[in-house]
Amino acid sequence: MFSTFKINKKRLLSVFGLIVGLYFSANLIRIYNFSFQYSETKSDVAIVLGASTKNNEVSPIFKERINHSIYLYESKIVTKIIFTGGYGKGQNISDSELAKKYALKKGIPSKDILIEKKSRFTIENLIQAKIIMDSCNLVSALIVSDPLHMKRSIALAKNQHIECKSSPTKTTMYKSFGPKTKSLFYEALFFSLGQLTGKN
Repeated sequence: MFSTFKINKKRLLSVFGLIVGLYFSANLIRIYNFSFQYSETKSDVAIVLGASTKNNEVSPIFKERINHSIYLYESKIVTKIIFTGGYGKGQNISDSELAKKYALKKGIPSKDILIEKKSRFTIENLIQAKIIMDSCNLVSALIVSDPLHMKRSIALAKNQHIECKSSPTKTTMYKSFGPKTKSLFYEALFFSLGQLTGKN
């Protein structure tokens, strides 16, 4: 009986592992497919999800996101831009402030740029963006980030009751196979965890 239990236990673990693997693989496909969903639906605001900065300069990844929001604004698709992102380690200026400085240099009026300086993670970006939207009577949004980040970001945004569509950057710094695959697996992991915990 003991040996039978051991065999059954191994079989159960194998079945569980297979289920987890299939579930994770399905999310990899869902995230990849969703990365091609692109909207330029006229909206009140573009919410630019934060990315890293260094030496008081926006990173190449963040710059792509900022540039896309500038395109949406200049094309009159949105009337406001919200830059998100707080203070990284050792920073005396927030990511969102650096993004604003970059956008101002590109000719975006200060009155149409909104920022928050508290968030560090995607969910916090969206929580703070929602607070700004509510305070400014902004209803609809285009979420701006990298294509592979969009599935999880939209799920988190809708969890915050943000009326939104996906508008990923048309270009991405994740071009080579290695970084792109790493990003896809990272997103699938956190998207899967979010689903299992009910957070997206």
